[in-house]
Amino acid sequence: MEKKTVLITGASSGIGEGCARKFAMNGYRLILNGRNVEKLTAVKRELETEYRADVCLLPFDVRDRGAAQAALDSLPEEWKAIDILINNAGLVIGVDKEHEGNPDEWDIVLDTNIKALLAMTRLVVPGMVERGRGHVINMGSIAGDYAYPGGSVYCASKAAVKALSDGLRIDLVDTPVRVTNIKPGLVETNFSVVRFRGDKAAADNVYKGIRPLTGDDIAEVVYFAAAVPEHIQVAEVLVMPTNQATGTIVSRK
Repeated sequence: MEKKTVLITGASSGIGEGCARKFAMNGYRLILNGRNVEKLTAVKRELETEYRADVCLLPFDVRDRGAAQAALDSLPEEWKAIDILINNAGLVIGVDKEHEGNPDEWDIVLDTNIKALLAMTRLVVPGMVERGRGHVINMGSIAGDYAYPGGSVYCASKAAVKALSDGLRIDLVDTPVRVTNIKPGLVETNFSVVRFRGDKAAADNVYKGIRPLTGDDIAEVVYFAAAVPEHIQVAEVLVMPTNQATGTIVSRK
């Protein structure tokens, strides 16, 4: 049986790396995107060694539409038929109040979380429609449902991911292409370190007193959505640690 090909953005760590591992162990061919070539190469080496996976690296910044186009164009012909696009690349910087935030940091967050997701969708989905098969999995967040102090711009970006996922699903309703929005709660990755601008102690404090999810945990949910029979569309999944109830209500021990 022909192997399916999955393209994962932001695959060098965290949820993206977890997804790469889960799909590799299940026999998918992997196109891995990220900015850190050294980390991407380490992930590739692990997947080839552990699972004998076929892995192609596409290092570029998803915010650069020209680089994204050039990278996809550079794929060997046998890699161009992408079956699953996982729009995972995303970040947040800072915990400032909205009226005190840094507009340059807003640009990075909005360009990565919204515009890059749109660009990758625009570049990949037409081929899916033409081939009559495909699945877009967007990494949203519980933050898209619940605004919280110091997170309004990030929350707005993830609310946009929900709207874009819903809109794409509507636009593709007369095709076999499926669309899923995965909305994690507390997941311990490098995400919080970036949010706190490299302050590891502050990042660790976010998860104090609770067992957070891991990138591998979210990968289980992503893979489930991808692996169900093709007549089933898992439109949206909200997934949290057991002791988290909403974006801000958490029981800590």
